[in-house]
Amino acid sequence: MAEWMKIISVIGTSVLELWAAIPLGFALRLHPVTIGVASAVGSIIAAAIVIFLGKSLRSWLVRRMERKNKKQGRMARIWQKYGVIGLGLASPLLTGAPLGAAIGVSAGADSVKLFIWMSIGIVLWSIILTAAVAFGLLSLTSFG
Repeated sequence: MAEWMKIISVIGTSVLELWAAIPLGFALRLHPVTIGVASAVGSIIAAAIVIFLGKSLRSWLVRRMERKNKKQGRMARIWQKYGVIGLGLASPLLTGAPLGAAIGVSAGADSVKLFIWMSIGIVLWSIILTAAVAFGLLSLTSFG
């Protein structure tokens, strides 16, 4: 598979779920820096779509969230205690970028601030997770 197709696969997977994109990148034998960047780009794209463009997508994600009461409760506590900063930093890891973005918009977060903090959280978790796998601190089987 051409290198750019591998990268596009990681970006596309990351749009849906950061946790799935990182092991895919390693399975495709991409360089860890490429994996981290591609994973971050995909998740940032997903967050931007939900925050700035997707009213119907946000509604669907919020309905999905309502079925996951445990995560909803955790994210609601993070929102109440830490606001947009906490949500932006925690949601890429706990719920995924699209759902975290939907929660933030639904809670009334300023779109630009939410996007900035979601992007920071996405980049942070992409670096941490990619480095953990690259250095053998986290195995690929941990992502299931």
